[in-house]
Amino acid sequence: MPTSTLTTRGQTTIPKPIREALGLQPGDRVEFILHGDRVLLRRAGADLSALDGMLDRSGQEPVSTGEMDNAIGTAISEGHSASRTGIEAKTEDDHDRN
Repeated sequence: MPTSTLTTRGQTTIPKPIREALGLQPGDRVEFILHGDRVLLRRAGADLSALDGMLDRSGQEPVSTGEMDNAIGTAISEGHSASRTGIEAKTEDDHDRN
């Protein structure tokens, strides 16, 4: 599992495998989403309105981005892998076994 050290100025380097998986380049912005005792990192500024209408959700209530963030955080905390990036989330139990 990639790790990083926090500097005295509160800065850290995003490990290379994470930068590559997210397609991050120098100057890109990222968002930190706090979910309980975990943080979700994602590219900032993605305009989801361009995807409007791509999926047929007839008869379903709209879902807010906050609800989506919570669902993603829950999936990560439950150990579901991030199939798009190939990076697998691990639970505290997984860390205790290593």
